[in-house]
Amino acid sequence: MHSTTLTTHRPARGGRPRPYRQVVPPSLHLADSAAASVFRAVRLRGPVGRDVIASVTSLSIATVNRQVIALLEAGLLRERADLAVSGAIGRPRVPVEVNHEPFVTLGIHIGARTTSIVAADLFGRTLDAVETPTPLSPAGAALGSLADSACRYLRRWHRRRALWVGVAIGGTVDGATGHVDHPRLGWQRAPVGPVLADALGLPVSVASHVDAMAGAELLLGMRRFAPGSSTSLYVYARETVGYALVIDGRVHCPASGPGTIAGLPARSELLGGTGQLESTVSDEAVLAAARRLRILPSAPATRVNGSAGAVTDLLRAARAGNQQATDLLGERARVLGESVALLRDLLNPDELVVGGQAFTEYPEGMEQVEKAFAACSVLPPRDIRVTAFGNRVQEAGAGIVSLGGLYADPLGAMRRAGALGTRLPDTEPGALA
Repeated sequence: MHSTTLTTHRPARGGRPRPYRQVVPPSLHLADSAAASVFRAVRLRGPVGRDVIASVTSLSIATVNRQVIALLEAGLLRERADLAVSGAIGRPRVPVEVNHEPFVTLGIHIGARTTSIVAADLFGRTLDAVETPTPLSPAGAALGSLADSACRYLRRWHRRRALWVGVAIGGTVDGATGHVDHPRLGWQRAPVGPVLADALGLPVSVASHVDAMAGAELLLGMRRFAPGSSTSLYVYARETVGYALVIDGRVHCPASGPGTIAGLPARSELLGGTGQLESTVSDEAVLAAARRLRILPSAPATRVNGSAGAVTDLLRAARAGNQQATDLLGERARVLGESVALLRDLLNPDELVVGGQAFTEYPEGMEQVEKAFAACSVLPPRDIRVTAFGNRVQEAGAGIVSLGGLYADPLGAMRRAGALGTRLPDTEPGALA
């Protein structure tokens, strides 16, 4: 992680200066430092003994002991003396586990229509989530409104120590500064990271939303203990389309921002569109086709952010036996399958993952995705894996942006969050459940 200095910003209530945490670039990779390796092993296997940690990380027992002691002192781990083997002597025989209950991180997924605010624990599990319409105002007013919502939401978690804020958003993200260009929202150099860091007084990381979802697959969906040498292609489709590459345990995040597949060639008489992928398979395109075919009624002019409900209506019609609705969703699946095949043949990854509601809300269509993929790909057969997070992939992506820094550098992240050397709440198992 990059070094971050702390400066003071405007006074908080009571006149005391409030620390301002600069934006920290997102950490969407499997870190191989000793602290990160030990914390990952405990997160995936705990409660676990030091000997098992040494075995799965290939670290010496002395190194494991030093890291466990440091993580215990930081409050990130806790001992489980109640699980110690009968007759064992000495603390190294006492299993340890992640001390998740005193802490929370905040993930924010800013979508083209809807923004989700997610509270996550140290395992990356969603504790709670709320949705709010993404403000359609200029960036300054919109970010002020979102920051106010995040502050109000964070006050619900006063019994837990907030450590970090992660933002996942479309468009082009400058991870070093937290600024975002988002044409669909009309934002240019929008200071997403700085505004939220100022409002919340916490470290903030900002990432492209598809990179974030690929990071969730890597860091939360994995069961490996060390960086691997494989490549993975993640393809996303919902209101927008996108892709991300994972290479050797790291999400590939170009400095100039993510690549785009919105303009890939894609033609469908049934769906319409402009001959490009996003205008053919997006929720908006599918709903426009459904209304053109009179499967759905015309959208009221006053309807705002109603696409999610309309998609649900279309899915319900297909499952009720409406052949036109079934054909329309099947056509979307076909186009998606062909596009995934094109990307796979171009990049030839070791693993292929698809996510986003275009895939997960209509699992009946995956057979057609796979059939079109097999028919179009010229390389040897390859399985397609659907995201481990189902319809909650946006939440998982935002959550991992808020946790990536902690997973990559546990002790450094606690220092940046101002959480070292402070008194924690009662951390007995179940105390804050």
